[in-house]
This record gives sequence, structure tokens and C-alpha cells, in this order.
Amino acid sequence: MLRTNLSTRPFYNERAVQVALGALALLVVAITVANVGEMVSLTGSQRTLGAHAVDAEAEAARLRTQAAAIRARINAKELESVANAAREANSIIDQRAFSWTELLGRLETTLPDDVRIMAVQPRMTPAGDFVVALTVQARRAEDLDAFLEAMEKTGGFRKVTPLEELTNDDGLLEAVVEGTYVIPEVDRG
Repeated sequence: MLRTNLSTRPFYNERAVQVALGALALLVVAITVANVGEMVSLTGSQRTLGAHAVDAEAEAARLRTQAAAIRARINAKELESVANAAREANSIIDQRAFSWTELLGRLETTLPDDVRIMAVQPRMTPAGDFVVALTVQARRAEDLDAFLEAMEKTGGFRKVTPLEELTNDDGLLEAVVEGTYVIPEVDRG
């Protein structure tokens, strides 16, 4: 059997090419329709968001105007009075949070045998530091100095200084000592 093509014109399968081109054209049309639909949807969303943005800007401008009017009506003296009251309230809260047990425990660990504490008086400075004034009695000046050094070495007190010293009728040294009490941080974890 001979397998030779004796035709003058070769055979091309035009139908397969036409079907492939038709399928490709349908795919392009489908993608185009999907893109047009998405573009229409996004255009609508953009219009909606643009309207919301304009409304939000108008509301922000109105609120800025209202805030400026309120600030203009505030009396500076009343504001200062309220600020002072708030500082006073915070000071009372801080004093209420003051731990006497912690303070007395620190004093007990630093107190030499020949020194007695007669009075303890804490106060808060405007800067927010606790200053503790102690009235103490000591047999000798060296005992008082040892107490002051021990207070500072614990890290619980800073700037410990004697304010006044005198010898009483019993021959004991009485001194008023003042120092800044470092309040230990409370572990809130």
C-alpha cells in the first residue's frame, strides 16, 4: 500500500482551528464581562465611600468648631482650681496607699541598739516625694551617725540629714532627722 498524498493541495483541519479560536474568543468575552461587572461594583463602592468621607469631614469640622467654642468658654481660674483639687485628691490617694508596715519594717532593720525612735511623721512634697521626719534619741552622736548611714545603705531612704540636735536632761542626744523615703514598687504582676 502506498502512503503518498497525491492531491495538489494539502489537507488542513480548519474546523479544529476554528473551534480553538472560538473557545478563546468566548474566554476573552467572559473575562471582559467579569471585569466590567467588577468595575461597575467598584465604581458604586467608590461613590458610597466618597459620600461617607464627605460626611465624616463635615462632622469633623463641626466638632472642631464646637471644641473651639467650648475651649473659649472655659474660665482659666476655674480650670486651675479644678487642677489643684485633682492634685490634692491624688495626694490623698497616694498617702492612703502609704504602707506604714513597710516603713516601720525598714526602720527596724536599720535601728542600732542605742537609738530609739520617738516619733515618725511622713509628708508628701509638691514634687510627689515622701519625706519622713523622725524624732530619735541616741546615747552618743556616733550611734546617731551609724543609724543615718544604715538608713541610706538600705536604699530605702535618700538625703538623710539631721535637722536639729540637742541634749536632754537625761544626757541623751535628741535629734530630728529628715530623709526622702523611697516607696518600694508594688509588684502588680
